[in-house]
Amino acid sequence: MGRSAVRLYLDQPLSSGATPAADRGQAHYLRSVMRLGPGDPVLVFNEQDGEWTAEIASLDRRSCELRVQERRRRPGPEPDISLAFAPLKAAQIDFLVQKAVELGVSALYPVMTERTQVTRVNTGRLRANAIEAAEQCERLSVPSVAEPVSLADFLATWPADRPLLAAIERQQAPTLSETLQDLRPPLGLLTGPEGGFAPAELDALGARHNVKAVNLGPRILRAETAAVAGLAVVQALAGDWPNRSGLVPEQ
Repeated sequence: MGRSAVRLYLDQPLSSGATPAADRGQAHYLRSVMRLGPGDPVLVFNEQDGEWTAEIASLDRRSCELRVQERRRRPGPEPDISLAFAPLKAAQIDFLVQKAVELGVSALYPVMTERTQVTRVNTGRLRANAIEAAEQCERLSVPSVAEPVSLADFLATWPADRPLLAAIERQQAPTLSETLQDLRPPLGLLTGPEGGFAPAELDALGARHNVKAVNLGPRILRAETAAVAGLAVVQALAGDWPNRSGLVPEQ
């Protein structure tokens, strides 16, 4: 089975001979979008059991039963890199979540700031975007999606022993690459809203011993660009990009 095979995330136990049910949306996708039917091959995966070959046992507009066959990849360790971000408008936040998943984040934290322009966050939509991105980029895991909280509440609950790298624009701060020279996961990256953090928020960040202000370069980046660029640097210098030889097959 080639890498172009349809992949489905199933939050159910996977083992040889198991017959898990896909949800209604997945059934619609297989039948109406991909034009598949009984007997066609797919791949199924989750964090606990890895990735398996499977075939469609039955399929109609509302339901789908799969038959699991052989495991292709076992689950393996992933760097614990969280992204906390000020929520954005629909198209921008969709883009941010999709790219964050592709870049290997383990958790997503929507954080409401003084200058955040949106007032509501659809975490169900974020979760659906995260699953779709994981299916497409060949990850075995889907990052958790937290409910939105204020910046003050987020800082109050962030683990005291875990570094939080806060991308601060128009401030004197070490570059992200310099800061990462002595750091390894678990850690988090925090990016702010369009317009940046308010003065009181900068003071609150500066008062936390585990928060490290970092600079993302000489240009002012859009909020979604800052998150993607920052995550790429973190993965390149402290994550799983170095010595990465490709997907690990079943042994």
